Amino acid sequence: MGRVTSKVQHSAPMVGEMTLRLDGETQVVPIIGDPVAQVKAPALLTARLAARGINAVCVPGHVAAGKVSDFMSGLAVTQNVPGVIFTVPHKQTAMQFCDHMTTRATYAQSVNVIRKTARGRVGENTDGQGYVRGIRAAGGTVTGKQVLLIGAGGAGAAIAYEVLREGAAHLAVHDIDEARRDSLISRLETVFPGTLSVGSDDPTGFDVVAHATPMGMRDGDPMPVQIDKLSASQFAACAITKPDRSPFIEAAAAIGCLTMPGLGMFQAQEELLVDALLTLEAD
Repeated sequence: MGRVTSKVQHSAPMVGEMTLRLDGETQVVPIIGDPVAQVKAPALLTARLAARGINAVCVPGHVAAGKVSDFMSGLAVTQNVPGVIFTVPHKQTAMQFCDHMTTRATYAQSVNVIRKTARGRVGENTDGQGYVRGIRAAGGTVTGKQVLLIGAGGAGAAIAYEVLREGAAHLAVHDIDEARRDSLISRLETVFPGTLSVGSDDPTGFDVVAHATPMGMRDGDPMPVQIDKLSASQFAACAITKPDRSPFIEAAAAIGCLTMPGLGMFQAQEELLVDALLTLEAD
């Protein structure tokens, strides 16, 4: 029989316009959540890292609540994992794996990124910065505004801190978990006295309506606010990245509101996350 030969061409995969290295020196950055199918980080952050010439990939990890400790124990002995990104519902759990936290993460009482350093694991939360920058990029602002925040969880707490840090005139917080809501308000009152109150699902009278809960990720979820009380003069923002435009954002846009979908929040914090993974140190 004749000899059969074939020519195989090996080429590095492309991420956007950048060439992605994938070899024995590749650093791995997990993003963990439950669920995690909704996250946009793997492709977007891998592209950002490649653009900086960093041989690293961001990969999703579906880790159930209660199993995060097991996951982190494995990473403790994995030398090519420089850090971890956390999404719903692990941002508050992540605090227990930090040796140090930034001032921002401490007031938010939630962490969405941890970096390994010579001094130990340092935790930060970039959600609030991304949210505020995303609103600005979409033509809105929180500075000097009356803001209603729906959700006082991991992302919501970070958003609350940053909204006030950016100079909002007042922030009303609504969460069905009243203890969590009151704890956040009490914590932030120490640094932003006289600027917070308990809110509701009624958006009347607010300049910015900021949604920071998972409501809208599943079919049949209720709206975070009374949609019929929105007006076209209000700005509506959302933290949900799947679907790309949540039912809340679609409804607000139909009324005439300027809007920021969740992807706008994430895109505004991509560089912040990469910076944290590469340079974050304890305050």
